[in-house]
Amino acid sequence: MKQSKSLISLEDLTKEEIIKLMDLTTMIKHDQLYSMELLKNKSIGLVFQKPSNRTRVSFEVGISQMSGNCVYLGPEEINLGVRESTSDVAKTLSRYLDGIVARTFTHQDVVDLAKHADIPIINGLSDLYHPCQALTDIFSIKERLQRLENITVAYIGDGNNVCHSLMLACAKVGIHINIATPKNYEPDQAIVDTALKYAQETGANIKVTQSPEEAIEKSDVIYSDVWVSMGQEEENAKRINDFDKYQINEELVKLANPNYIFMHCLPAHRGQEVTEEIIDGEHSIVFDQAENRLHTQKAVLNFLFNTWGAF
Repeated sequence: MKQSKSLISLEDLTKEEIIKLMDLTTMIKHDQLYSMELLKNKSIGLVFQKPSNRTRVSFEVGISQMSGNCVYLGPEEINLGVRESTSDVAKTLSRYLDGIVARTFTHQDVVDLAKHADIPIINGLSDLYHPCQALTDIFSIKERLQRLENITVAYIGDGNNVCHSLMLACAKVGIHINIATPKNYEPDQAIVDTALKYAQETGANIKVTQSPEEAIEKSDVIYSDVWVSMGQEEENAKRINDFDKYQINEELVKLANPNYIFMHCLPAHRGQEVTEEIIDGEHSIVFDQAENRLHTQKAVLNFLFNTWGAF
């Protein structure tokens, strides 16, 4: 019988677990907790169906730093559901590996891996969610602002997987979030409804609007993402036109609180969703945010293997 705990979306975590993960991330980042032996004699597979910079490198480095062995399996080795059924892949890899980080086009592939595997599965990104990124984002906000209370995040752009997970993370810990997207690019309504349910428990406010000005007014955090994600290249011209008024620039950020921070999950397209002045300016924490992927994911691995008994 399957006994492993997986991280498929932030619905898998309670508010208390998220807070513990952030505390653990702080300890790992500042060397307050010895982590070198966490994955000793363990092998973690990276099953990636699409290219990656931060997700792949941060997991590979983190696993190595914790004395684990990392096995990268790209689409040329494993093409889920094409070369071999996802269930067969999950059952086979469970005999070799101690855990899997999956980066897939369709969220159902991650769900099916978790359903059929006997080892922990971590969602490294799917078309619906990006939970590791959102955990890093919440940690980065707390690290920079030194609190989670009375914070408003303005997410400006596509209602995509990053938006979904960030919204759930904010709702779970009590951060207010305003989401501004063009018409027909709103976040999935079922996920919005789920976030609203969590928000009722934590006191978070969630607003979805088509006005970037309304979303960004008096915000503490401004968050942007690319307008054209992997797999959407054929929509490039249409999307650039549709998102034209959603660029984060000097004029728009004047509506935010003076000490706002700017965040972006990267990669960024300077001159499209954000100007160079903003992403490279004094308010930007995008590279602190990128670094924190390493520390947060080491905390996630501890959560799944529970080596230190923190959960």
